[in-house]
Formats: sequence, structure tokens, C-alpha cells
Amino acid sequence: MKNPVFTGAGVAIITPMYEDGSINFDELGRIIEDQIAHHTDAIIICGTTGECSTMTDEEQLAAIKYTVDVVNHRVPVIAGAGSNDTDHGCALAAKSAECGADALLMVTPYYNKTTQAGLVAHFTAMAEAGGIPVIMYNVPSRTGLNIAPETALELSKHPLINGIKEASGNISQVAKIAQLCGDELNIYSGNDDQVVPLLALGGKGVISVVSNVKPELVHNCCKAFFDGDTAKAESCLASSLPEDAKSMIISSIPQGATVSIEGMDQSMTETTAKVKASLSKGGEQEYTVKFVRSDNHIGWAVSSLDIDLSAADNQ
Repeated sequence: MKNPVFTGAGVAIITPMYEDGSINFDELGRIIEDQIAHHTDAIIICGTTGECSTMTDEEQLAAIKYTVDVVNHRVPVIAGAGSNDTDHGCALAAKSAECGADALLMVTPYYNKTTQAGLVAHFTAMAEAGGIPVIMYNVPSRTGLNIAPETALELSKHPLINGIKEASGNISQVAKIAQLCGDELNIYSGNDDQVVPLLALGGKGVISVVSNVKPELVHNCCKAFFDGDTAKAESCLASSLPEDAKSMIISSIPQGATVSIEGMDQSMTETTAKVKASLSKGGEQEYTVKFVRSDNHIGWAVSSLDIDLSAADNQ
């Protein structure tokens, strides 16, 4: 069993800059203090939202070192140190660890993609160069490369490969990773609209963009789930988002609900059906669900959601 780097809501923090493109460290310090004051559970510096792809190595390492110094062990600091160049990634990993980061966030290679065996070699080399826990970052919509569940299993055997930020959007894949890896790989949601489903699959939290503006809300969402209040966890994020975002919330069926499925064609490998969940405390949630059959199980993803938020808030 591997202890998670953090549990709850970690912020994929922005990197404030002056008009000339240089880092505004004073503002970064203010933002960090605000995040900690509002109960964020970890700071992820120089991730995608932190604009690491537009920084020089010197800027990136300066931002990491500054963040480590300001945080001063109050919450874990996770440094973005990924690269599509393994040698470059190894150098960044080692230098980020020297800056005092608690863990590293490493994205898959992008553009010059590799095989699944190449992913194992890539992440293994960078983890060993850094010498501190690694959270892999799977975001195939951006990189064009997916970490397959079987590859996640192989990598989970390495003592320094601690977790995975799963942003594939494929709940079936996340379920397979959880099934194969168990407690040897900690799963974090990489999508703010999939926090509750990933927690329901045993996830340890979320690396959140929404936390930049509502850190306490996302923290409370995770806390509510861990406290056993699934309905509150679902309503936390849903009630705070605009209408177009609400329709993107992919929610696990609430505990205690009676579920009915209509229109599912089990002879097909893919089918769309209506799912109605009659809640134990009254009211009904209706989903349009796309079911995708894999080798030995049916996985599903919610393509749209019609939910009475006022009813959810009263549960």
C-alpha cells in the first residue's frame, strides 16, 4: 500500500505574470496564502494551468522553489516536471526535487509519442532521476497519448510511482485502473466535472482548476464524500457552476437510489440509454448514458445530466 501524496483537493495553481511575461512572485505568494487559508489540500505548481509549457527551465524552477519556501511544509507541494524528452524530464525532476518539492507531476510524452513500453521506460527513468514520489498525468486529449490500464499496473510496481492524475474522461478506464492497481496507485481526478465518480472508484482527490477560484468549495466536496455524504459532495460542485457546466457534471448514481434503465441494447458494443434514479428522500434524477462494453464488463459515461439541484441541496 502506498500512502497518497495528499488526500482531497489540490489546486493546479496559476502562475501570475507581469505584462512583460515575467513571474509576479508577490502575487503568487498572495495567491498561495489565500489557497491555504481556504483549506486547499495541496499546491500543484507549474502544471498545465501554471503555464509550464511557456516557461524556461530557469523560470519553472524559480517558481517551484518560491512556492516550496512560501508554503513551508503547511501542505504538500507537487512540482510539474514532465517533458516529451526523457533526458530533459530527468533533469527537471532532479532539479525540482532539489528545490524541495514533495512530489512530481509528470505528463506523458506529447507530439513525439511513444509505445506503452516506452511509457514504462520514460516514467521509470524520470522517477528514478527525481528520487521522490511521482504522480503521472494522463491527458490524451492534449497529448495524443493514453496510459493504458495495464501500463498503469506495470508502473504502479515501482516504489516511486505513487499516483495518477486521470484526465482521460473515460470512467470505464479509471475503473479498470482502480481494479488492477488497488492501493499501489493513488488516483486523482484531472477533471473538475468527474470528482465524485472518481472518488467513488476509490480515488484520493482531485487536482483542480476550479480550486483557483473556489478552493474551499472543492475541498468541502471531497471532505463530504470522505465523510460519507455523497449527496452533499455532488451538490457542492453542481450548485456552484453555471448552467452549461452543470450539464457536464458526471455524477455517480446517489447512494440509496432506485435505478431504472430504458432503451439499452445489450447486443451492441455501444448503446445509449435513459437512466432514472429515484432518490431515497424524494425526487428523481435522469441521465442519458452511453454504455460501452469492454472485454468482461460494461463501462459507462454520462453524456448529459438533468438534475433538480434544489432537491439535491435538501438531502
